[in-house]
Amino acid sequence: MRKKLFVKTYGCQMNVYDSERMSEMLAAVGYEATPTADDADLVVLNTCHIREKAAEKVYSEVGRLRALKARRPDMLIAVAGCVAQAEAGEVVRRAPAVDIVVGPQAYHRLPEMLARAERARGGGIIDVDFRPEAKFDELPAPGRPAGPSAFLTIQEGCDKFCTFCVVPYTRGAEYSRPAAAVVAEAKELVRRGAREIVLLGQNVNAWRGEGADGRDWTLARLIRALAEIEGVERLRYTTSHPRDMTEDLIEAHGSVPALMPFLHLPVQAGSDRVLERMNRKHRASDYRRIVDRLRAARPDIALASDFIVGFPGESERDFEQTLGLVRDVGYAQAYSFKFSARPGTPAAADPLQVPEAARGERLARLQELLNGQQQAFNRGCVGKRLPVLFERPGKRDGQLVGRSPYMQAVHAEAGAAGIGDLAEVEILAAGPNSLSGGSLAI
Repeated sequence: MRKKLFVKTYGCQMNVYDSERMSEMLAAVGYEATPTADDADLVVLNTCHIREKAAEKVYSEVGRLRALKARRPDMLIAVAGCVAQAEAGEVVRRAPAVDIVVGPQAYHRLPEMLARAERARGGGIIDVDFRPEAKFDELPAPGRPAGPSAFLTIQEGCDKFCTFCVVPYTRGAEYSRPAAAVVAEAKELVRRGAREIVLLGQNVNAWRGEGADGRDWTLARLIRALAEIEGVERLRYTTSHPRDMTEDLIEAHGSVPALMPFLHLPVQAGSDRVLERMNRKHRASDYRRIVDRLRAARPDIALASDFIVGFPGESERDFEQTLGLVRDVGYAQAYSFKFSARPGTPAAADPLQVPEAARGERLARLQELLNGQQQAFNRGCVGKRLPVLFERPGKRDGQLVGRSPYMQAVHAEAGAAGIGDLAEVEILAAGPNSLSGGSLAI
């Protein structure tokens, strides 16, 4: 009888990709997915360490699982991902119910760790080794059906060392998968039903890999190769760093039709003084120039970004400069957060911490501006016909939900369309976070 597996994923899209690969790998050794932890033989919490609350949520979840495990002592609990990498010893100390702690570069060794845990039945088994190339070499080929849109990790790690970020410590140095491996996996995803490929990386536009011609390829060259695969209708990539927005990548936005006119390009702040304290190694003017060049190459491109408010040392004048950059650029989407100190990062020890009240007040002002821009962008789509890739059923009978080129959720009456179809949709109404469509043209 097959054992049951429940995987709970926290955080970024790369964790979603990793969870899918862990599930595929564990299916090969006898595990099948179950929708809840209640009847699971193995529970995997694939964790995020970017923000303090994300880590605490994991410990809370382990507490709930501990009660379940008391009734079912044969159940195994594994903590994977970035909390595992950053706090392996702390996880074992705070959560003795955890059987396995596995870092994001070691999850290909989960079957071996499970065998050890089943023999040991007690005591945390830890593997947080940093060898991303070994992980990708040893993972089995994807085997499950793909949805219309599929994630594909091409790059891991970060060499930027922003002073607020734990990624260099939890994911290691930048590593790029070879182009041949990426292209092969993309072809397999298309064979299994994907029409859109989303390329993932901590700094995805830092990708540099050996190409089929033996030369080093940039992300732009890889995108061109992927666009040539029969069946690839759409390409996206996330998350990017302004320092790695090369001229050939900017040009690809204007010349590769499959590359969607939507780019997530985090800036974090609009003040040069704050950017320097963050160790971002770019200025606000550099970011503005990149945006200008992107819009020259692809006039209909829409932008998303990330912002941190209340960074140590941020003054009211610095914050006003962030608001000014937002007004100048104009965003279709954005993610904004109050500064959250992560242990071990330089910013956590900075003596110039901004009071919580000021952080909260600034975040509210920034989000009011960003939300207004997003709603204005959505309203600007009303009356247009947008190509929508349908991904799942809607709440009503006969309704489907898909994504526009700009990553908006679009609800439309299906008609003759089905999941996986790419159809032109007339946009009739816009909400804060989604669009409503009318007639379809397959």
